[in-house]
Amino acid sequence: MPAHAASWRYDTAHSQILFSISHDGFSRPFGRLHITKGWLRFDPDDWSHAATELDIDLAGVDMGDDKWNQAVCKPNLLDCDAYRYAHFVSTNVERSDDHHGILHGTLTVHGISRPLDIPFTFNRAAQTVYGMHKVAGFSATAQFKREDFGIRAFSNSIGSTVNVWLELEAIRDDQAVPDNKEQP
Repeated sequence: MPAHAASWRYDTAHSQILFSISHDGFSRPFGRLHITKGWLRFDPDDWSHAATELDIDLAGVDMGDDKWNQAVCKPNLLDCDAYRYAHFVSTNVERSDDHHGILHGTLTVHGISRPLDIPFTFNRAAQTVYGMHKVAGFSATAQFKREDFGIRAFSNSIGSTVNVWLELEAIRDDQAVPDNKEQP
């Protein structure tokens, strides 16, 4: 298999997605979301065929309080019953240097798809300390307007801009990329 065909699956235990949004101007509380599944095609030496796709479980949102979690999942906000998952699929990767780039893609939340650019850092790819897996690690940030995804409730108390931090690990897995996602 050529090096550019390296495929990876997201390590859902070691990947973190945090987000923050203004709460009535008093603070910018954090919430946590979980990746349920996803894949990555990536060669550290050649980013020309890099691609990714992943699903994020919105119903598993963790705001640090059960009642708050339930409120965020109601139909006037995330509507987790109707739109349980957010979905991201890349369109291309723009490499800046050996460790930095911008992931261009489409984010679907609340049934609405919008383009999203995600600046990221490729941290490293190596065997784990115990030699169990080869792992690739990335750090990234993103920002978007919740209204762009049709989430408009409580605009007098919930901010518009959602800031997102991603700490991602992917495990080398030759079966991770679905057959219908072959390279260009």
